[in-house]
Amino acid sequence: MSYVVANRVFAKQRYIQEFEQRFRNRAGQINQQPGFVLMEVLKPQSEKTPYVVLTHWESEQAFQNWVGSEDFKLAHQNPMGKDAFFDGGGIEQYEVIISSTGDNKG
Repeated sequence: MSYVVANRVFAKQRYIQEFEQRFRNRAGQINQQPGFVLMEVLKPQSEKTPYVVLTHWESEQAFQNWVGSEDFKLAHQNPMGKDAFFDGGGIEQYEVIISSTGDNKG
């Protein structure tokens, strides 16, 4: 089983550069967490669509361990102000029941 957490974030236009830079600055830090598989930050293609931050984990427990870790506290210690975001979005958690990948055999 694998576990995916989606964080939907409605960032205001004037804050998107800072929002994206914060993820770039932390890239690689989450990689050190036991059970971490993959992180993707998806940039919306319209202003009415949220950013989606996907983290993939080996299990729900691996995700919960990260949430309780010092690295999580460090990553979230200086959040952007509430004025940088529209209301809506939030955290969603999923258990993967089907996964498929492309056939890249040439």
